[in-house]
Amino acid sequence: MASKTALIYDEEMTRYKLLWVDPACKIEVPERLTASYGALLAKGLSERCVSIPVRQATDEEILLVHSEEYLEAVKQTPHMTLEDLMTFTQQYGDVYFHPNIFHCAKLAIGATLQLVDSVMTEKVRNGIALVRPPGHHSQRSAANGFCVFNNVAIAAHYAKKRYSVKRVLIVDWDVHHGQGVQYCFEEDPSVLYFSWHRFEHQSFWPNLPESDYDNVGKGKGAGFNINVPWNKVGMTNSDYLSVFFHVLLPVAYEFNPELVLVSAGFDSAIGDPEGHMCATPEIFAHLTHLLMPLAGGRLCTVLEGGYHLTSLAQSVCQTVQSLLGDPAPLLPSVSSPCDSALESLQNVRSAHQPYWTCFKHSAAAPVSEPSTKHFRTQGGAGEEVQPEQLTGQAEEQTEEEVVWPEPLPRTAPPVRTAAALPAGGEDTLPQGCRRLVEAPHTMGTVQRLGDELNEEVKDERVVRSLRQVISLLDQVEKKEIRNGLAVVPDISLAVKFAVQHALTSTDRVLVVFVGDGELSVDSHDGRVLLVQICSKEPKPQTSQYHVSVCLKQGPGDAVGFLHSVLVLLLPLAYELSPGLVLEVLAHSSVTEAAWAQLTSLLQGLALGHTLVLLQESQGALVRASAASLMGDPVPALGPQGPLSPDDVRTVEEERRRLEVTWGMLHTSVAGKKSLEQNK
Repeated sequence: MASKTALIYDEEMTRYKLLWVDPACKIEVPERLTASYGALLAKGLSERCVSIPVRQATDEEILLVHSEEYLEAVKQTPHMTLEDLMTFTQQYGDVYFHPNIFHCAKLAIGATLQLVDSVMTEKVRNGIALVRPPGHHSQRSAANGFCVFNNVAIAAHYAKKRYSVKRVLIVDWDVHHGQGVQYCFEEDPSVLYFSWHRFEHQSFWPNLPESDYDNVGKGKGAGFNINVPWNKVGMTNSDYLSVFFHVLLPVAYEFNPELVLVSAGFDSAIGDPEGHMCATPEIFAHLTHLLMPLAGGRLCTVLEGGYHLTSLAQSVCQTVQSLLGDPAPLLPSVSSPCDSALESLQNVRSAHQPYWTCFKHSAAAPVSEPSTKHFRTQGGAGEEVQPEQLTGQAEEQTEEEVVWPEPLPRTAPPVRTAAALPAGGEDTLPQGCRRLVEAPHTMGTVQRLGDELNEEVKDERVVRSLRQVISLLDQVEKKEIRNGLAVVPDISLAVKFAVQHALTSTDRVLVVFVGDGELSVDSHDGRVLLVQICSKEPKPQTSQYHVSVCLKQGPGDAVGFLHSVLVLLLPLAYELSPGLVLEVLAHSSVTEAAWAQLTSLLQGLALGHTLVLLQESQGALVRASAASLMGDPVPALGPQGPLSPDDVRTVEEERRRLEVTWGMLHTSVAGKKSLEQNK
């Protein structure tokens, strides 16, 4: 598969604007596109992408979603007078028409379909379409919310029809509910639609009851529509990540899509006058990264909203850099979600419990009285508080009042991956993976570490492997390489030396051990977090920094393995925010695809500073490890059996044990209270 990223943009889509006074529509301006594209140019990102020309959509393509009557009506707008346009607009909600908008709307669809074509034919791996007008509010016979035609919905139907795609995941992270997409697919089990959106108990636009969490789809589509309503403003990076880890990703992996479409609205970022959220642009780097292992890497991102030009441009750049494979930025201060976010998360999991195995044995009952739905105690009993009282002063803030630091440069080392393998092993390495050039000083370092650890190592093969491990860590620390891979004869000793050496240059180390047996890792001071996924019951653990998950069928069951990774390992890892990730494999039957998924997901941490250590007996996974470290597309898991109820219960028991310390493991307000009491 191609390793490139597509960028689709045409200045023609900036050539329409609001021609009369309308306070609701004044924020939708051509500069939304020019600011986004200009930022990509300024940062040198556009030249790293493959430029794909746009085309106009055909009537047949538009009619995949929209009615012929509506299409014919919109076709008349280029010939209308200003007065006629105003009259035509009034039959729809929060949208405006312009003589050139029909042309631009056809280009927006065409650009989206060009991106789908490029990804599905493997000309590129992934990409972004900067389009205008947006699409996710548009309905079968109605324009709505700045949207004329539903770009992403048309793309999903197009992919199913032209490429026989059987399962499409649509992720809508815009701050408004994409009700047009929901209406299009709510009875269709082949399309999983996920949307989070500002809702505030239906007081925020589009003010629809069907935007709430209990609208799960209809008929055969029941369970395939996931709404996460934000019932207050100010949601943070932690809130967004929590919903990904505990709702979207477990369902997405169970759904197993063949194509992922993102309705990428950046009005959910900090500073936006519509969203009033506090999530920084860097979060979109991570959301994008977390979606990239799905569907064999086939990911199409399509612009929707975003009305603060600086926040929008920064968020677009963060998204594109992740698509290109740049190191994901650090996310400091990830912790427990706010109470309101947890209430929504708990309600969504409860509503979808009948439909998804990942929730069947772990979801709590819905929240009966949300914390944000207060009532006045003065001025009339039972009178509901107005929305502005729920959101505090957020609505009064201007763009200038919201300040956040500019994202740091995401600089990649000159070499992505280096590997230390036994003689002859270089033949298994993918193109571009460098064979380790060992530094001469490592012998002294190994001797010093042996003294510190009270370990006398005499076997020459073991000594050589330890020198290679130290050399790889040094090159990562000096930013000469991003990550490394080593095959070692003594995995326990290699981990012990690696952790000891890493702690001289970083504050925290995450050790992910897949396999049976024990690793001697000192985690008593909280600087090292050890997470083990195994098949044989280990010794019971009381430490909050030593996590053991024993799966009934072991790591060889890809479904149970990835469930534990998504809902336990990743939340812990993001809250720890390590400076280094050690990924260790020994005495395990984990599949090649599942191991590659894990390796890919972990690279969102620690600026991508990952060292994979393989026991010699696991040499068959060298190529899969190196390919994933190199950023190659992760192989799809393919058809999988159901998630074992025993494994779900095992993971849930460990999550509950740990949530008294780790806020990102919370899936209910009750769990958060246990942490607060523990403190």
